[in-house]
Amino acid sequence: MTSTDAVYVALQKHLDKQAVGFPATESGVEIRILKELFTPEQASLALSLSFEPQTVSDIHKNTGRGDMSVNRVKSLLDGMVDNGSIGIMEKNGTEYYHFMPLLIGIAEWHGMKSTPQFWADFEEYMKQAYGRVYATTKVSQMRTIPVQRSLDVKHQVTTYDHVREIIDNTEGRIAIAPCMCREGAKGRGEPCKVTSRVETCMVFGDWANHFTKLGAREITREEALDIIRQNEEDGLVLQPTNYRKLDFICSCCGCCCGVLRIQKMLPNPATNWAHNYYAEVDTERCTACGLCADKCQVDAVIIDEENGYATINLDRCIGCGNCVASCPSEAMQLVKVEVETAPPEERTDLYRILAERR
Repeated sequence: MTSTDAVYVALQKHLDKQAVGFPATESGVEIRILKELFTPEQASLALSLSFEPQTVSDIHKNTGRGDMSVNRVKSLLDGMVDNGSIGIMEKNGTEYYHFMPLLIGIAEWHGMKSTPQFWADFEEYMKQAYGRVYATTKVSQMRTIPVQRSLDVKHQVTTYDHVREIIDNTEGRIAIAPCMCREGAKGRGEPCKVTSRVETCMVFGDWANHFTKLGAREITREEALDIIRQNEEDGLVLQPTNYRKLDFICSCCGCCCGVLRIQKMLPNPATNWAHNYYAEVDTERCTACGLCADKCQVDAVIIDEENGYATINLDRCIGCGNCVASCPSEAMQLVKVEVETAPPEERTDLYRILAERR
């Protein structure tokens, strides 16, 4: 092993101790990913980072290196941010740097400037090791919010499950970016089966600041709501961060989305997913037309042709509401779960919980 390889192996082990993990593989695909994300000097500095946000001076102290100036540390950190390898946030005029998980985080931040090899390696790593790690965290990094058309006035919807209130109440800029999962699938020769639209992923605040530097379009709240409506019509699943201070809302399909594809491989994805609703069928109204099954992105709807109505596999249903919105006979409805789950307040709160429960 060369000294260059050694720093990447050390970084892999360091990342594997973070909130989500970054496991080693026999193939070494994770090292190839790290080599695209970090130069050797950046990788060495990254050994002083964690998912907890830190200032430049804190990170400089953590390195314990008197031969490296604060300015050099900042330059290396900013280079990592520009490459989408680490995250940055601003609070009260001070910048804080932090690790992001490979998913959700690096794949999105680095995706807009990544190489085709990155997506090939990402796909291989998901299959070999990372997909299992992502799917088995004790708390989900993302959650499902119902599409607006699936909810009626009787639902007393809490703010964190109400997409209009979420967007209206978010602070800072909003930008729309290409879906990295859909772009990656297209690059593999597997175009999306649900929509031809690419600009479906919405970013807010610090994420919007970063993505606009890479070419994402800044949009108004009215434009954001219009895009969400289009995403609903296409049958995409609305998935924001699983904390209340919004960073993004992904609009996902079951054929391209890395997250939903992982969940679909599980026999009971609903148990590993943050959601506050599930679908229910009125069998007397249902005509077994199959539109709900076509719209379901997690294979939770089954058409019982013998009895002539749809059934819901509650181990798979994540309460997105697409079946409700698409049902011409109004036979579907969303029902609130008995024990409602409120997301943590901020990103760091979620990752502290994940770290504690690993």
